[in-house]
Amino acid sequence: MKKLLLYPLALTSFLFFSCEDDDTLQDTQNEIATPTEYTFERDGESTVSFSGQTTRIRMAEEMITAFFDPNISTVESLNAMYAHEEGANDFSSDALNNSGKNIKSKVATSIDFFAANTVESAQIQQDFETFIAGQVNEVFPAWNSLAAPGVPGQIAEGTTPRYVNAKGLEYDQAFVKGLLGALMTDQMLNNYFSTAVLDAGQNIENNTNDVTEEGKPYTTMEHKWDEAYGYIFGNAPNPANPLLSVGEDDSYLNKYLGRQEDDPDFAGASQRVFDAFALGRAAIVAKNYELRDEQIEIVREEISEMIGFRAVYYLQIAKVQFNNNNIGAALHDLSEGYGFIYSLRFTRNPDTGAPNFSSEEIDGYLTQMLESSPDGLWDISFETLDELSNTIAARFNFTVEEASN
Repeated sequence: MKKLLLYPLALTSFLFFSCEDDDTLQDTQNEIATPTEYTFERDGESTVSFSGQTTRIRMAEEMITAFFDPNISTVESLNAMYAHEEGANDFSSDALNNSGKNIKSKVATSIDFFAANTVESAQIQQDFETFIAGQVNEVFPAWNSLAAPGVPGQIAEGTTPRYVNAKGLEYDQAFVKGLLGALMTDQMLNNYFSTAVLDAGQNIENNTNDVTEEGKPYTTMEHKWDEAYGYIFGNAPNPANPLLSVGEDDSYLNKYLGRQEDDPDFAGASQRVFDAFALGRAAIVAKNYELRDEQIEIVREEISEMIGFRAVYYLQIAKVQFNNNNIGAALHDLSEGYGFIYSLRFTRNPDTGAPNFSSEEIDGYLTQMLESSPDGLWDISFETLDELSNTIAARFNFTVEEASN
């Protein structure tokens, strides 16, 4: 559909080098084809590295499991996983326990959106601790009780139990879908893709002259680009050639970008994102920074639109579930929608470079979901869901009807 209009350079681009020798200017035309695999080498050694991103994804995956263990998990243990300290026995593997990485330190810390907004950054980091506390203090004590309006507990979605607070919200969904935006999306779109990061200091000069980081085979610019890549494809069994339409490599960006393939209006999104990453990396190797920046805009638009699409989709599918009296499924969908709305704060307007939504707007939408009716998500009106859906879709290049299919 509309994707046919996008990005004529995504398949193949042309690069012109200018070299001056004895006052003679010689132009050489070189074609840069989009690589089919994310594989780059220098002197026979791979220059691709994003281990920190893979580590954080795996930590975040283990936190999902811990949210469903009322017999072991506590506020203290979940917060320790969230703000892991090197050597602490917070996870199931020595590799994670011995890592100096953690989730919290990278939540809402992008240079473009939060370098000058540390108060909001701290509040967002605190939000995830609030989700943790809610799960332990409100939901765990009612784990084996039946949920009802105003009463936390479990409610069935088919044969799957869902665990909700008194307002019908699943804190685990708020945590996971919120982290998808506050960690993975923010770091990718607004930090590693920032010119303040890619082009910092001598990065352009060093990349142009193949000056690598000390003891490493990659330039700083190459490495920053790879770290962005790692937040979406870094947990794949073969990150150089991920299974793009499957979305099973993690429960975060990879999963939901893969789910775009289920809708014909958005099919091919995973391939477009992968191609942009691969071509942008090839452009860095070829010293074509204009082509690199064009690929950044492709990824920013695709990821931002995916988050907006998923938010609207879940609000609309919840109406269907309510109409079919599948209340557990409706609450689950609304909880996912809540988390994706939270993540809209970290999406990016391609025209302005600013967030698509302000923090005040997002806070208002989330309050509207939980407070516009006496029992929150249990009796939220279809008018509220449609109002929110139309407001969100209007910021993107899709309609509510397209997201509802």
